[in-house]
Amino acid sequence: MLWQLPVLAFCFIGCSDNLPKEDDKASPSLQADEVTLSIDVSERYQKIDNFGASDAWAIQFVGNWPVEKRNAIADLLFSTDTASNGQPEGIGLSLWRFNIGAGSAQQGEESGIRDEWRQAESFLEEDGSYNWQRQAGQVWFLKAAKERGVNKFLAFPNSPPVNLTKNGKAFASDAKPNLAPERFSAYADFLADVIQGVERTQGISFGYISPVNEPQWDWSDGGQEGTPFMNEDIAGIVKALNTSLERRSLPTKIDIAESGKINYLYEAADKPDRGNQIEAFFDSGSPYYVGDLSHVGKVVSAHSYFTTSPFDQAVAERKKLAAKVASVPDFEFWMSEYCILGDNAGEMDGNKRNLGIDPAIYLARVVHNDLTIANATAWQWWLAVSPYDYKDGLVYVDKNKADGEYYESKMLWVLGNYSRFIRPGAVRVDAKLAGAKSQANTLYIDTERNQLITVAVNAGIEPVKIKLAAKGATIVSIRTYVTAAEQDLKPGNILSSDSDIILSPRSVTTLVASLQ
Repeated sequence: MLWQLPVLAFCFIGCSDNLPKEDDKASPSLQADEVTLSIDVSERYQKIDNFGASDAWAIQFVGNWPVEKRNAIADLLFSTDTASNGQPEGIGLSLWRFNIGAGSAQQGEESGIRDEWRQAESFLEEDGSYNWQRQAGQVWFLKAAKERGVNKFLAFPNSPPVNLTKNGKAFASDAKPNLAPERFSAYADFLADVIQGVERTQGISFGYISPVNEPQWDWSDGGQEGTPFMNEDIAGIVKALNTSLERRSLPTKIDIAESGKINYLYEAADKPDRGNQIEAFFDSGSPYYVGDLSHVGKVVSAHSYFTTSPFDQAVAERKKLAAKVASVPDFEFWMSEYCILGDNAGEMDGNKRNLGIDPAIYLARVVHNDLTIANATAWQWWLAVSPYDYKDGLVYVDKNKADGEYYESKMLWVLGNYSRFIRPGAVRVDAKLAGAKSQANTLYIDTERNQLITVAVNAGIEPVKIKLAAKGATIVSIRTYVTAAEQDLKPGNILSSDSDIILSPRSVTTLVASLQ
């Protein structure tokens, strides 16, 4: 039988916690451990919508760097092209997040945001007019993404424009919402104006608009643009935005609520007025119900921060989230922002830039758990480009506004093991991993390719031999793409279906299997 749907699988092999590091010593094993990944293509779960990243904040400057450097960075992020030897030229992100600035950059030092690289321009000028020449660096990357085949775009503000906020700043001064209810409609019109203006001037349509970001945090320290919102406020903003989008006949869907942690979606936790957001917004008995509005998608979004370690806790929280999402018919979860923050129970410290494989292996575990346990249909990284000494970037740059060097990270390429090969439309199917050091696993069917795609993470310090066993499909050939300490999505030779596949220590390997 010739399959019309390509198939994708994931497996994670190694320790569940206290992950080993690149410089740990391997034991003197005589042969690799062996595992078998058994795949049943008839058992299907969630469909992947996208893998993405955000253009905040360095893109505003890097987007004006010499053109050959911005093109090189754009290729790394968006390209799905391959060199003649099969080497991917980029990680093929399928969604790009565009930060709608609040205008703190126009205020400069008066903005109260200390780091100029975290200030952001606004299209809205002080006199109420729009200047579509603003945010030029970000707009360049927006267009570069489209030129390289990205067709999903999401716009998100961190704060309403300073013209509308209570204190005239882009961050809250009293840990309370920085937007008065009587200005919800004006804020909604601003967001709709930006959607229309960018489409008219740049030819790019935003399929999604996310009007609030991490509303659980107070955003009162001047570290960046931001404001808290209560669930009542969010419902009011969403209703006003729905009206504004309808009035303009825009097809854009509203994405809520970019919760600061995933548990705020299913429980009140320590934010009773800002938690339990699935029930608040999608239970018809709630006073804040917006699930029946024409522009509200059947999707809820949250960020994986502070919930990724220790391993048992990460699994438990994602199981609770998956159960809550499943309680709403035809409903999805998007993991819409993550980078490595905090000390993560001592497993991986977010401080200090590290271009190597260790944080990339940790990242792979987070992606794996979000896809296989939380059933995320989208997975989106935070800073696509970072100038900071922190584990928050895919590509790193010198903190120079006019020019500088850029640096690829292993986190970039490990994310590419997923984003480059798991294309929109891939559907997770059943898989079971058996053998030494085996753990959880996932599998997907892609609606456009006649392939089985397996992303295998070997977090251990010894090689592992893996065998694929597919029920309901016949594997014809396999090609591997390996990211490890000395490799970046390096393509291997085309192998027969019964060949031994060795997963290198501390590596992430994508196996692309052609099916019959």
